Amino acid sequence: MALEPNFLLSWIFLCIAATISSTLFFFRKKQHKFRSKKLQQPKKKLPPGEMGLPWIGETMEFYKAQKNNRVFEDFVNPRIIKHGNLFKTKIMGSPTIVVNGAEANRLILSNEFSLVVSSWPSSSVQLMGMNCIMAKQGEKHRVLRGIVANSLSYNGLESLLPNLCDTVRSHLDTQWRGKEEISLYRSTKALTFTVVFECLYGIKVELGMLEIFERVLEGVFALPVEFPCSRFARAKKARVEIETLLVEKVREKRREMEQEEGGERPNTTLFSRLVQGLIKGEITEEEVVDNMVLLVFAAHDTTSYAMAMTFKMLAQHPTCLHTLLKEHVQIKANKGEGEYLTVEDVKKMKYSWQVVRETMRLSPPIFGSFRKAVVDINYGGFTIPKGWKVLWTTYGTHYNPEIFEDPMSFNPSRFDKAVQAYTYLPFGGGPRLCAGHQLAKVSILVFLHFVVTSYDWSLVYPDETISMDPLPLPSLGMPIKISPKVSL
Repeated sequence: MALEPNFLLSWIFLCIAATISSTLFFFRKKQHKFRSKKLQQPKKKLPPGEMGLPWIGETMEFYKAQKNNRVFEDFVNPRIIKHGNLFKTKIMGSPTIVVNGAEANRLILSNEFSLVVSSWPSSSVQLMGMNCIMAKQGEKHRVLRGIVANSLSYNGLESLLPNLCDTVRSHLDTQWRGKEEISLYRSTKALTFTVVFECLYGIKVELGMLEIFERVLEGVFALPVEFPCSRFARAKKARVEIETLLVEKVREKRREMEQEEGGERPNTTLFSRLVQGLIKGEITEEEVVDNMVLLVFAAHDTTSYAMAMTFKMLAQHPTCLHTLLKEHVQIKANKGEGEYLTVEDVKKMKYSWQVVRETMRLSPPIFGSFRKAVVDINYGGFTIPKGWKVLWTTYGTHYNPEIFEDPMSFNPSRFDKAVQAYTYLPFGGGPRLCAGHQLAKVSILVFLHFVVTSYDWSLVYPDETISMDPLPLPSLGMPIKISPKVSL
């Protein structure tokens, strides 16, 4: 029997309508189930704060404060006052939770790898090297850190002290002797660079090497875009020059060590220990080179700034200088002409180390660092979502009057007493505590000893400002007037 056209058309429309209706019903039901599940899940309570403009967030405000070395005063503290010690923001395109206080520092720094992982800008990782310790996690981080930390421990530095003393004396003879004015910051940068290369690596510093490394540093926090003549492009080019130099040195050292007792001879320098790890198959050539590059910056730029700021504080606080000088005069009186300082001598520099610690409390070489949450972190009644960046700062505790009485005053004696854990963090903390912090301590104290027992000095610009590019530095290079000390 033939169906009439109108009936057939009606039947087709009816089938289509039924199909659409059943499909809509199915999706509504699924959506309802999804919403039900979503409603059953507790909503994450984010810390208070403001995310700023789309994508860039509050990056411009952060960069402006950083450039003026006022990250705490102009960016962090106003938000603490407004939102509390935990607040959200968006920096460099990433949603970020800023944490402040000893307990928050402990949570973030002591739970590296389980709650958070180190998070550096792409430009930093590319320039320091994908195989450097700051980019490693878990077991590989443990192996690399073990090699570096053992070399730079107090015991490991004992054999380094004679070379360090010679390096400091040579620097003062060539860069200070016969001059009336010098740039203290440039001087300390040159010295610490030489210490790393000649004392830790056994590599003679050649003319122009420091300038090449400084070009790399200029791009560490730059946008990772290789436009011609951009900071990052110049830095990448300089990085290639450094890598070429170091690869040659590593291969040369490896051949030398393999020819002597199968590479099993006692190793006294960090460089030889890294190459020993390479020979044993514990680390790769790329890891040796990248960590040598990283350690230059880690040990060089932060230490040189701490040195310069210590002398600034002493120039501005003559009573502290007088007390410190007495300590060094007594140490020198017990040494013969040309005799090296020992680890025991360094241990006697207790007040000197208090002066340095107080300097780094007020002017920390780093303002803090970023981490990335690998799980949801519940803290203080809020959730730090997985995948968000976490920024801890030194200033959050260094400038806290509840932790350090009258925090903006210079008072080295405050370190007569033990300091609460995770409140004093110029070298970071937890598994990523700066592996070279003992080297920094010894280098600063040895330099202090030879300068204060040999020279008088005064600041040319007592009110010189500190800027950041990308690390803190005296804006004018901290020029000082110097003269040989007549008597002790």
